[in-house]
Amino acid sequence: MNGGSERKHRSTQPDDYQDLAQPIGAMAKVFVAGAKISLHSHRRDQLLYATSGIMRLQTDRDSLVVPPDRAVLIPAGVKHTVDIHGDVDMRTLYMTPSSHSSAARLKVLTVSTLLRELILSLSDEPIKYTPDSRAGRIAGLIKDEIDLASELSLGVPLPRDPRLQKLCAAMLADPSDRQTVDLWSETIGASPRTIARLFASDLGMSFREWRQRARFHLALEALSKGTPISIVARDNGYRSPSAFTAAFSKATGLRPSEMSKTL
Repeated sequence: MNGGSERKHRSTQPDDYQDLAQPIGAMAKVFVAGAKISLHSHRRDQLLYATSGIMRLQTDRDSLVVPPDRAVLIPAGVKHTVDIHGDVDMRTLYMTPSSHSSAARLKVLTVSTLLRELILSLSDEPIKYTPDSRAGRIAGLIKDEIDLASELSLGVPLPRDPRLQKLCAAMLADPSDRQTVDLWSETIGASPRTIARLFASDLGMSFREWRQRARFHLALEALSKGTPISIVARDNGYRSPSAFTAAFSKATGLRPSEMSKTL
């Protein structure tokens, strides 16, 4: 089969990429708004990248939103679901676990202009290739760029402790809630010191950091649906759109006004 024919008939089935001889295989697939990918896992590390639309991923311990032109790294064997917001033109890299052995949890990564073009270029190459081919050289550069990519704090870890589950579920249901840890302690029956300790041990962050991540997670989904920034700011506990914009931009690398332009 020649290269042009192989590109034309490129597989969109993940199973066809799990046992490749080379360290990285690239799959291209388009999803329409509202599509859902049910709970699954892969034998390889997976890098999901979309040039448009927003992806929401969920595991038993994490929930995260991936904006356009960002990517999410999923370790091999991690079961996850994917919800699609807006039409998504997705590229998936399936990588042998040794090609990114530091992957231990889901991570949202920045995508440089170079990494974006490399991912798109590898998606146009034959699925199978040799190390000394153009595709092999592209794959080597992709690995280098992934290693250099910065991580964005867009993941929302989910607690195992029943008391934190109650608290976090309430904050996700009403992210505008401004209750302090002292007030939450009365609701869930744990002292402020215990709550602080549980957030550190169970979620690896403070109460305030988790609440901010949860708010940005929900804000991204709302912005992807065209909700005005003023309403998103109010619904997520910010006193003004400007305060929300500053905090959101610092955490995601995107201004809220850019979201509607990328969908």
